[in-house]
Formats: sequence, C-alpha cells, structure tokens
Amino acid sequence: MKSRLLTVKPSGIRIEVVEAGKGRDLLYLHGAGGHMPADPLIEALATRYRVVAPLLPGYGQSTGEDGLRDMLDITLHGLDVLEALKLRKPIVVGHSMGGMIAAEMAAIARTEVANLCLLAPAGLWLDDHPIADIFSKLPYELPGLLFHDAEAGARLLASGGDMNDPEFLKQFLVMNARRLGMAGKILFPIPDRGLGQRLQRITARTLIVWGTEDVLIPPVYGHAFKKAISKSKLIRVAKAGHAVGQEKPAAVLKAIREFF
Repeated sequence: MKSRLLTVKPSGIRIEVVEAGKGRDLLYLHGAGGHMPADPLIEALATRYRVVAPLLPGYGQSTGEDGLRDMLDITLHGLDVLEALKLRKPIVVGHSMGGMIAAEMAAIARTEVANLCLLAPAGLWLDDHPIADIFSKLPYELPGLLFHDAEAGARLLASGGDMNDPEFLKQFLVMNARRLGMAGKILFPIPDRGLGQRLQRITARTLIVWGTEDVLIPPVYGHAFKKAISKSKLIRVAKAGHAVGQEKPAAVLKAIREFF
C-alpha cells in the first residue's frame, strides 16, 4: 500500500489517499475508526482490484474537517473526491460510517455511483434495536463491539502496540479524539440524518454485507437497507462482527467479486 496527498476542488481540502493493487477501480470509504494498520480488507481487495481509499478529513493526514459541518457537506465532499480521483466506473464500497456516506452519495448522484457495496452501514435508527454509543466507550471495550473474535480484534486494533502501555494508550486516545470529533458530526448522538427517506432514490446495483454476530449495528438493519434499496442483495457472513471486512476479508472479497 502507498499513500499520497490530493487537493480536492472546489474546497481546496487536502486529503490523504491510500492506494493498492491493480484491476478495476474500487473506491473504499472507511468507518469511524479509519483505516486499520495493514488493513486486512484493503489488502484482500487489492488482490483483485485497484483500491483507492481516501481518508476523511480528521483522519490521518487529511485536513479540512472544520469546513464539513453536516451530512450534506460530507456527502458533497465525497462526490468531489470521487471526481478528483478520476476513477472509471468504480465499485464504491463503504463500511459503517463510510457506508452511510456511500449510500448518501448514491442517492444524490445516481449517475455517478452505479455499483455500490455497503458493509454494515450506519445511517438508520430502529427504536426496537438501538445502536450502541461508540463515543461513550473506552478503548478496551472496542474489540468486543467491533469483532466476533474480540481477542484477535484487540491485536488488530493495537497493531503491535499494547493498550496497557500508558504511552501507547495516550497516543491512541489523542488520535481517536480527532477522528471521533469528525465522526460525531454525523453519528452522534444517533446516526439518523434522514438517510432512510433517501434510500429509495438509489438506483445502483447494491450489495449489502453484514456479519451475523454484529453487536454494534444489529443484523436486522441489513434487512431494513435491503427493503429500501430496490436493486439490492443482502449477504450475511457467519462468525463476523461489525468489522466484517477486517474479520472476514476473504468472504467479503468473494461476495464482491461474485456480485459485480
């Protein structure tokens, strides 16, 4: 994987873009946690696709988060990034918060997003199935929220670091505060920004993938997305939590290849 900086017009925002692999263009939009170090999903997708994975302002070296105030600003930013990258009919893949942004992009710019893959997307709220508040969670609670195998998930999140090391934990908390400050604009206190009213506008062929053991956004939300998007298919991945792509990258790659 390699990264570069890109200036997005007309805003002038500078963003970091991670790229890997060769083949058909695939745009990957990350969730609230950003890219994981040596991200297993990006690595898997790069075996078959040219993966282009921009970081949202507030993540990595991407800046300009102060200029993105609400869901519309962030969606339009996503479309500006898509234009700046000059991708050719890409498959647009979004995980969690990134899935929410990808769905909004597909609803607003139906001719620009023709192939859409949503990995456990945020954006809806069902009163009978509330979504856990990630902003109130401590670092040690995150693996259990994101992964079916919490122990393996903890190793992946720490990426060689030790959450019991005060210095590492301090660095993690500082970085996470900046990321969650950006994510909070669309996810806090609940991730309902009216997406449910716009999903019916999506005309893209849409693959929805959900881990059967997702405790952050329960799998019942997958059926809600499928019901609202006309050209959609729902696939459930066994023994996978919310980070379905990072926990079961081969299964997600297989689903994307077969559907598109």
